[in-house]
Amino acid sequence: MTDKRLYSERTKRTRTADDDRAARQDARVKRLSAVMYLNARPLYHGISQGIGGGRFSLVTAPPAECARMLVEGEVDAGLVPVAALARDGLYRVVPGVAVGCRGPVGSVVVHSERPIEELTDVVLDSSSRTSVVLLRLLLRRRLGREPRYVSMAPERLGEQVAGTTGALVIGDESMRLRGRFPFEWDLGGAWFEWTGLPFVFAVWAARAADLTETDVALLAESARRGEAALAEIAGGDPDKLRYLREQVRYALGAEEAAGLQRFFDLASDAGLLPEHRVSFFGERPRRRSSLDGLLGKAAAGERLSADDAVRLGEEASLFDLGAAADAVRCRKHGDAVVTYIIDRNINYTNVCVTACRFCAFFRPVGHAEGYTLSRETLAEKTRTLVEAGGIQILLQGGLNPDLPIEWYEDLFHWFKTEFPTVAMHALSPEEILYIARITGITLERTLERLHAAGLDSVPGGGAEVLVDRIRRQIAPLKCTSDEWLEVMRVAHRMGLRSSATMMFGSGETLLDRVQHFLKVRDLQDETGGFTAFISWDYQHDKGTRVVPGETGSHVYLRTQALSRLVLDNVPSIQSSWVTQGPGVGQAALRFGANDFGSVMFEENVVSAAGTTFCMDEAMIRRHIEASGFRPVRRNMRYELLA
Repeated sequence: MTDKRLYSERTKRTRTADDDRAARQDARVKRLSAVMYLNARPLYHGISQGIGGGRFSLVTAPPAECARMLVEGEVDAGLVPVAALARDGLYRVVPGVAVGCRGPVGSVVVHSERPIEELTDVVLDSSSRTSVVLLRLLLRRRLGREPRYVSMAPERLGEQVAGTTGALVIGDESMRLRGRFPFEWDLGGAWFEWTGLPFVFAVWAARAADLTETDVALLAESARRGEAALAEIAGGDPDKLRYLREQVRYALGAEEAAGLQRFFDLASDAGLLPEHRVSFFGERPRRRSSLDGLLGKAAAGERLSADDAVRLGEEASLFDLGAAADAVRCRKHGDAVVTYIIDRNINYTNVCVTACRFCAFFRPVGHAEGYTLSRETLAEKTRTLVEAGGIQILLQGGLNPDLPIEWYEDLFHWFKTEFPTVAMHALSPEEILYIARITGITLERTLERLHAAGLDSVPGGGAEVLVDRIRRQIAPLKCTSDEWLEVMRVAHRMGLRSSATMMFGSGETLLDRVQHFLKVRDLQDETGGFTAFISWDYQHDKGTRVVPGETGSHVYLRTQALSRLVLDNVPSIQSSWVTQGPGVGQAALRFGANDFGSVMFEENVVSAAGTTFCMDEAMIRRHIEASGFRPVRRNMRYELLA
């Protein structure tokens, strides 16, 4: 066969395979998520009425949940808040249709009893990052400052408006509050007054491979049918119909695209979103920046998208990642000091009802090896700590149904009486949620009572990977990602500080790890309550029931370096020498870590899986000094101690 004929046959086979793949993709039912608010319903009205003949399945949810489902692969396309485009950097946009406004929108409003200039606090509906970023941009421009922000459930926002506290309320709830308070600042109107451009709140978005041309055309047609059915969508309510016709715009033309790009540029310049350029279905793919350019961007501390982070994790060499992370560490902390803390990890009970498949430490209720430490044992362990100059107890354990909140309150009161100089860094979010559940009180009340009894800060345990698909595989009885984050949100709102952690290597993808980083970063943007981030790989030598994924020192150093680059708003990164050993922990100080963690008097959870490394204070100081740094003791808030 001639070369020309061989090439022709190969090309024919390739085209046939491509056609077959396209046909299968075209025939597959596409899963869609869409924002549940009234203003978004016209865009999926046609789909709700059966356009496409069963081609689509649709779920509706709050904006942030739509974005989460899209990035975590639970849906193929989403009507998502536009901040998700920049945050993730993974999607193309269906051209022509959007949810937006040109002037006052009526459903993204700060409600208050006092003028905006007098507000000291603003409570937020955290379900829409787009509206929060827009508010921050507008307040910086109008006031030259920002108030204190607090996030809470949408249905409670109106209750918080009093005095110098206002509330940013979005969607249907904002319309319900219309006219209730003396001052209403419409963010759509403020944006148009500033820029002269429309604002776009939500768009249909998907990865390029997940929608066909037919899908894109049908989504656009669905919106056109919705615009023709506004009276039906309004359900006979004249106020709703006036709102849909006069205040919401469903076009995504050149002017709207310019407004969207202006928002991304301003938010990127302010460090609130990664740099982003909108990419539409039907356009030629944009050229990606060089890897060197992306490394330089990361080293300079610019905000990274999920796509940026995945690309660095896949393509950058270990040493290039380390150098970029080290540059960030040096800029944040200088090149002289590495911190550490003298505290003690006490696992007060190993009785646990969650039976996590990766855990070799727990024992079920009634097991002969189950224990709960006595006050005498706790006192002995704490006295040893104090004699060594220690300042903090890290108290964590299993979910023990025999320990109600009163047990913890009594313990904390006793502890603070016996050891008034020792801080109580205690109870992971999972434990706090379980205490609330078995006591029958709210999360807020649980944290209030524990804090009053002596809880000083919250450790970041139990996070594993904050992607629910992975959590269901390795710990199906544990709390969801959102529940873990909500505990931290409430704790931060009360003034408590916390760490954040990640255990990787249990079967997750690189994108899953990056999503974990971004969820921590998003909450840190809200609250500023995380003092440090610590990652380690899954320890699985014995007693565990999860097949390990990527683990080992090489993966650990890459993951830690990437966390330092992505978590631009978390002050400190802690080296995990407890799982990796002193040598790798020492190397981690040049891969983004500025903290060497804690003196290890004892460790029970990781060691139960077969990993046992211990160092006293003198050894920690020697390892820090050998790396070229000056060791300095700190407390949980990373305040330096003499």
